[in-house]
Amino acid sequence: MADEHKWNKLNVTMKIFHERFKEEFNTLYELSDGSFNKRGWSLGIYLENAKRFDYHLTMHHTIEEAYIFPILGKRMKQFSESEGLHLESHKGIHDGLERFKTLVQQYKSRPHTYNPTEMRACLDRFREVLFSHLDQEVEDLRGDNLKKYFTLQEVESIPI
Repeated sequence: MADEHKWNKLNVTMKIFHERFKEEFNTLYELSDGSFNKRGWSLGIYLENAKRFDYHLTMHHTIEEAYIFPILGKRMKQFSESEGLHLESHKGIHDGLERFKTLVQQYKSRPHTYNPTEMRACLDRFREVLFSHLDQEVEDLRGDNLKKYFTLQEVESIPI
């Protein structure tokens, strides 16, 4: 039991990132109706936050796919390149993010075209796949699950 925190390091670290992504998404969604003004934000600030969310989530997934999933995928099919549900989820999320990014760029270049209904619909298109993925990945990285596939030394060597 003394090593539980070591076994759960991936889970705990990933949960911190994933909860932050959900919080950012929910803020963007909540304020997409134009109520960002009540928070003291301009449309430009709202769109900068949207752009940052896209960048951070894309970078997070890029790092996972380059450094973490290849290690996990050798023994855990949900992270593998051939059968990986998590990679499949990343594709669905990034399809949504591409549409989101295009919309954000459009609104940045032509602010008068901002449409709260369109923005919210865009976010709705990938909300389910994003939130399900974020929760499932954290669950899959629980120490008691990792013990089925790896030694503690192997888990500690995973770069995170």
